Amino acid sequence: MANRTTHSSSFRDPSGYIFTEQGAIKRVINPIYFKQYQALKDSGVFNTLFKSELLIPHEEVSVSQEAIIIQPENIPFITYPYEWSFNQYKEAALLTLKLQKFSLEKGFSLKDASAFNITFHKGKAIFIDTLSFDFYEENTPWRAYKQFITHFFGPLLLAHFHGSETLKLLSNFIDGIPVKTVASMLPFKTKLNPFLYSNIHMLAKFEAKHNEDYKGETKVSTLSKKGQLNIIEGLYNYIKKLELKEQSEWGEYYNKTNYSNQAFNLKETLINGWIEKLQAKTVIDVGGNDGTFVRRIKTNLEQALVCDIDNNAVDYNYKQIKQNKERFITPFVLDILNPSAAIGFNNTERFSFLKRIQDFSPNVTLALAVIHHMSLSGNITFNMSAAFFASFSKHLIIEFPKRGDSWVERLLNSKGEFKDHFNFYTLENFEKAYLAYFDIIEKQDVGDSKRVLYLLKAK
Repeated sequence: MANRTTHSSSFRDPSGYIFTEQGAIKRVINPIYFKQYQALKDSGVFNTLFKSELLIPHEEVSVSQEAIIIQPENIPFITYPYEWSFNQYKEAALLTLKLQKFSLEKGFSLKDASAFNITFHKGKAIFIDTLSFDFYEENTPWRAYKQFITHFFGPLLLAHFHGSETLKLLSNFIDGIPVKTVASMLPFKTKLNPFLYSNIHMLAKFEAKHNEDYKGETKVSTLSKKGQLNIIEGLYNYIKKLELKEQSEWGEYYNKTNYSNQAFNLKETLINGWIEKLQAKTVIDVGGNDGTFVRRIKTNLEQALVCDIDNNAVDYNYKQIKQNKERFITPFVLDILNPSAAIGFNNTERFSFLKRIQDFSPNVTLALAVIHHMSLSGNITFNMSAAFFASFSKHLIIEFPKRGDSWVERLLNSKGEFKDHFNFYTLENFEKAYLAYFDIIEKQDVGDSKRVLYLLKAK
């Protein structure tokens, strides 16, 4: 049909493909997958996974001999593995193992274990590839075992030993970080650990010896279901215990901004008043740290995205979301100076952050205590940042720290002999640049601080 657009990554699965129709995401199931689909449906596997919120629910739109069309529940904003915090990544890995264990018990098996089969929705990880389930064949190893290692276990191990930045490697290795690469980056002591030796180093040796992509087959040609369940349990228990060793200063942020209680409360009151006046239902908080200000919004939001460059801040935010069951908040890791690019074949398999946020089209963008980092740390001009925010913001609530602000002074002093180059950093120049893209609706000094808060509307 003329108004049907096939998703650019759908070429990877012969079982079916995803398309959009009048803004709705739908999935075509090809005849090659009819038997599996019907068995999963009739056995109650789908319904069980829907009710437990492990698999994205869907409804059948049409059934014919040529195709079954289903429509999954809408996910407002898709995040990718290289945008997850460490504990989000862990949860996605554990979900994949839970699904494989459950599938085996019901006579099925996951035919792939890509991290891109999962995203975050309603405060938790959820599996979104409905066609990943296949029939289990007795005494066969898990086809997706190696893929699980390259997409989940390997990246998590690298993050454990080298820091959360390594989780971004999947943006370069869309098919998973090669086992030999993982093995080469791990400390020598991991070779002395029997579990890591068998699941990483021995696998890397076997892969090098045979020099072929066997997508999940192990050295043994047969493996009992009990043996496979033992491997899954071992991976699950090991991953569950993994932790990060790195620390950050994010938790001290609001103690270092020179905000008095009065100023902090005024800022909260202003933001709440503007959000309520706009009757906003969707927001993104760019550089939102641990989600502090999104949580202080009193308007009932349908969806709030909170991104930050700091993994530990995002992790803490995610922990709060889980504890408080804040299903409307979706946190993710993003460097605003280097937002996620479009990757994959023809650079269209995984969409850029800008493409996704433009499609999401938030009612309000929050940019609190961000502009000085963009301008003074990233050398981003006011014209550049204004164009950036205008590309996806209907309304922008932005905070401008003036030159006397302690954080601004700290950043300027770090420039040494180039400090004068940043003489452009003034309130007047900021307003002049932003007025080319926005109208100023309201402007308010945040009393007892050296910051100004703006409510802007895109032209």
